[in-house]
Amino acid sequence: MHKILFLLTIILLSQPVAIRAQESPQVLGYGVKGCDHYNHSYNGWQEGQGDHIAEYIHYRDWLTGLVTGLSLATGTDVLKGVDVKGAMRRIQLYCDEHPTDDFFTASMDLIRLLSNLK
Repeated sequence: MHKILFLLTIILLSQPVAIRAQESPQVLGYGVKGCDHYNHSYNGWQEGQGDHIAEYIHYRDWLTGLVTGLSLATGTDVLKGVDVKGAMRRIQLYCDEHPTDDFFTASMDLIRLLSNLK
């Protein structure tokens, strides 16, 4: 399964830049949810509220998928050794300052901060 994901990522990344620049990237799942929703879920998770715990887990799982895909595609640890719980906390801090951004933007801000991705 990982080999298929890696090969698909390589194929997509090998497309000419001009073609990719014309298309807007597609973000699916929890990445499109707003920072305000993430912070609400994060705060509920900290307070032990069951429905918020489930939402937090969905966000965490989405982030681990993003990080795994980018790490496999680039051949590097895009979180540079930061654990997922720490990454989730850092994203929450970003979302406090940027409540109208989406979870994808907050996640990529952290990944860019820790890695060489642009």
